[in-house]
Amino acid sequence: MKKTNRFAGGLLACLVLCGIMSLRTEALVLKKNGVTAQQEQTDQGLAGQVARAQADMKKQEVGRYGMLPVRGEEVKDGTYEIMGESNSPFFKLTQAVLTVEDGRMSVRFMIPSLSYSYIYPGTGEEALAAGWDAWIAAEEEDSVSYFTIPVEALDLGLDCAAYSKKKQRWYDRKILFDASSLPSEALKLELPDYEAIEEALKAYDTDGAALAPGEGKETEEWKAPEAVSVPKSDGQYSIEVDLTGGSGRASISSPTLLTVRDGRAYAKLLWSSAYYDYMIAEGETYWNLTTDGGNSTFEIPITVLDGAMPVIADTTAMGAPLEIDYTLTFYSDTIGDKGQIPQEAAKKVLVIAAVIIVAGGILNYFVKKKRR
Repeated sequence: MKKTNRFAGGLLACLVLCGIMSLRTEALVLKKNGVTAQQEQTDQGLAGQVARAQADMKKQEVGRYGMLPVRGEEVKDGTYEIMGESNSPFFKLTQAVLTVEDGRMSVRFMIPSLSYSYIYPGTGEEALAAGWDAWIAAEEEDSVSYFTIPVEALDLGLDCAAYSKKKQRWYDRKILFDASSLPSEALKLELPDYEAIEEALKAYDTDGAALAPGEGKETEEWKAPEAVSVPKSDGQYSIEVDLTGGSGRASISSPTLLTVRDGRAYAKLLWSSAYYDYMIAEGETYWNLTTDGGNSTFEIPITVLDGAMPVIADTTAMGAPLEIDYTLTFYSDTIGDKGQIPQEAAKKVLVIAAVIIVAGGILNYFVKKKRR
């Protein structure tokens, strides 16, 4: 009986030791490739949060060229449905209702998520200075949020800071409410024909009048970047990638995931930072796929193999958004099994650890049963 118990105990200890060694080995692999289990801790002060990330996207304009502000005194008192827009795909304004009373305007709109606790009619920095009692709290219903905000004018880009629940920081947004979406009888003035203005501008550019001397008049339609062909069946693989450019402090995990679709190559890139919000490759913008606050992840087409592939990555780590030029190099002779990717290897270790735990439990059960 003692020999059996010793054998069982020794086997269990061996299994556990193997699991620990596998985990430690994997930790070294992850560290070597620039992937860590915990993100670097930074200053958690509210002012620091605003300075680190004023926006999570490329700054875009709202509204149309030549828009003139429509003030409250130019809209009749009443309640109207109105179209709203934002410069962020993560802050979509829906079901907006405008209320006008004695020249003062406010809009109640819906955000189709529970991502934001508060908003503020201004920038994140101004929200901090104003204090929490000036913040507008979300009215949560099921899986959506409602906010009511004062509106200075329609057809005017307005600052609107949004406080993220998950990331615990303010994001600066631009929003606009479109006066042309109101019933014509609600307005006390006639709006310019913005569509006609846009068409005139397009015609002006096409004629070449707006081009500088020596510039061509080509109006070739822009095409999205095309991924290179690879002699692999559709599926997932690994590929080595080098990153150069920037300050040298940021890195991309290598090898990285290579996905072949219709014979063409796409890379899933994992950055060493959580502050990259978009990448640009050959004029096309690719947004961060990570939504849980982890390190930034992007899937982009590989347009060049074994050569320099220029890209741009936007970071908010230093305060205002900053676009940085980088160069990626993917090596075709390193294409291999996706199990070589650190994240995939980590999954295998977890499976091994689970098997060890289960096997140990089963072995322990039989040992105890034999003792009885």
